[in-house]
Amino acid sequence: MRDVLPELLAWWRAGETVGVGTVVATFQSAPRPPGASMLVGPDGTAVGSVSGGCVEGAVYDLAESVVSSGDPVLERYGVSDDDAFAVGLTCGGILDVYVEKISRDTFPELEEIAADIEAGHPVALATVIEHPDPSWLGRRLVVRPDGGVVPDVLGVGTPGEATKTSGTTPTRDPTLGSARADDAVHDDALGLLALGHNATLTYGPDGERRGEGMRVFVWAFAPKPRMLVFGAIDFAAAVARVGSFLGYHVTVCDARPVFATNSRFPEADEVVVDWPHRYLRAEQDAGRVDGRTVIAVLTHDPKFDVPLLEVALRLPEVAYVGAMGSRRTHDDRLERLREAGIDDKEIERLSSPIGLDLGARTPEETAISIAAEIVARRWGGSGERLGIRDGRIHRDLA
Repeated sequence: MRDVLPELLAWWRAGETVGVGTVVATFQSAPRPPGASMLVGPDGTAVGSVSGGCVEGAVYDLAESVVSSGDPVLERYGVSDDDAFAVGLTCGGILDVYVEKISRDTFPELEEIAADIEAGHPVALATVIEHPDPSWLGRRLVVRPDGGVVPDVLGVGTPGEATKTSGTTPTRDPTLGSARADDAVHDDALGLLALGHNATLTYGPDGERRGEGMRVFVWAFAPKPRMLVFGAIDFAAAVARVGSFLGYHVTVCDARPVFATNSRFPEADEVVVDWPHRYLRAEQDAGRVDGRTVIAVLTHDPKFDVPLLEVALRLPEVAYVGAMGSRRTHDDRLERLREAGIDDKEIERLSSPIGLDLGARTPEETAISIAAEIVARRWGGSGERLGIRDGRIHRDLA
């Protein structure tokens, strides 16, 4: 939903009704991940994609029908379906698409959620997409890590709402319909929010953890993952550009103010003048480095990169640490790191020389090489050509 949120919010603010189809589960080689959304606007405009073109026509027609009827629909599209070739899904994948209508009446919380996303505040949205009782379909729960959702025991809300305590002022958030279901989904949504993953969760009809019958889709709108690029060189500008394209919040850091300037790194979200190791330690202490953070050390200067890597390789959670340099630089760096007390297990976390073997030479090609290694590490890819491999193309989260 994040990609189509500006258009959705504009129609919502104008008082319009929009049909929204969202991928809530995928199987085999599905082309789009859970959370991918497509809008059908009041003027018939289609925005976004649920399958990269495979089933958009069918979802478009279904969205128009749902807007007319008001009843949400969970539809499965797959190559084994009788109408698979009619809707164009021939890749062998399977998609579960939840289609609903969204307006001010059906989704009054949208603007608050959009404000959280814009401000970089983590927020999760849980929606009931399947339930034996049709009245539960479409019910929502908004989950924020800084405030729990509790039943509306004071009676100040209406059916389908709950009271959230924030400071001294109670506000009302949606509820799924029972305290048991709210509690179970709330806890699981917080876990997904910490990881930044969207997922469909299965419970019993009243939120029983070992039951079946209720499926809940959770959008986890976590802040963008961070890419920390150390070394204000031309390669860093290219890495920042690719990192921004991949959806990272990019920071370039260097201790030399003459090189670390916004004009040299227009694609970076921020440019910091500080000693790299001091900056990274401060970010860790402030809780701004997590398991999704990737670190690219491009300084290839021992006085910068050795103290920095001492900090980076000892971080408890980080997705990737790579360091640029020749084979000779790499060997010298390892020797210096071992002299500084870095052990073999910590060194195993280091990707050096940085990037995949693409034969890259230019800064832009090298940035693609680094990005390719980051993606491969995230998803457990081998880095080999797909044409010489067998088995599935898309992998589960590593």
